[in-house]
Amino acid sequence: MTVLRAFVFNLYFIVLTLVMGIAAFAIRLFGKKYALAYAKLWTGLTLRGLERICRIDIQVSGLEHLPPGPCLLACQHQSMFDTLAWMNIVPLPTYVMKRELERIPLVGPMLRLTGMIGVDRDGGAKALRALLAEADRAAKEGRQIIIFPEGTRTAPGAPIRLQPGIAALSAHTGLPVIPVATDAGLHWGPKALVKTPGTIHIVVGRPLPAGLKRAQLLPAIGDAWHELCTGNGLPVPQAPAAARQPAGA
Repeated sequence: MTVLRAFVFNLYFIVLTLVMGIAAFAIRLFGKKYALAYAKLWTGLTLRGLERICRIDIQVSGLEHLPPGPCLLACQHQSMFDTLAWMNIVPLPTYVMKRELERIPLVGPMLRLTGMIGVDRDGGAKALRALLAEADRAAKEGRQIIIFPEGTRTAPGAPIRLQPGIAALSAHTGLPVIPVATDAGLHWGPKALVKTPGTIHIVVGRPLPAGLKRAQLLPAIGDAWHELCTGNGLPVPQAPAAARQPAGA
């Protein structure tokens, strides 16, 4: 039954994305100011389908730790679910994502319209400057900037390796950094077509101390994830290490 439910959901997701992607041409031409609301509708319908078809509930705790304005959300990244959920959790989400996603037919153009931040992970210093400029824009708009410091999807409880992009963003913008833990990978794996019934937990932690340097911030994020996972019964990640590569999402 789980496999059948997953098949039905995957079909639902594909059809929903195609239909809304085609309908988005009107948004792209005449209603750019409605792009974010339209994207929220798409992700909301997707998550509703996940709940109804695959019997996967979503439980978010710790939202009281989010500041009222812009911030940096340093989130664990375990599956595609993570790239959908925050669209409907915070009012003005902006994801830091790999630029290749902008080339996806139908979806890519909408990502740009909704104000997502595309990063060329092989672009070096030029890519970093572009990232910081886009972060300034997002901060001025009062956006909540979602970044996945691991740079790629990581299985629950697996070793993590944090990329330095979050430190550059923190130092440049001065925005509070909020650690976020999850167990999404237990129900929607990094590459899994099958979705396992149950409850996906998202736990928002307290803001990290302001003014942390890179050598301090990356371990602080890892420690915060460890504490959030331990305290909430989530798979505990192994000790992180700072990466030498430029930031990605």
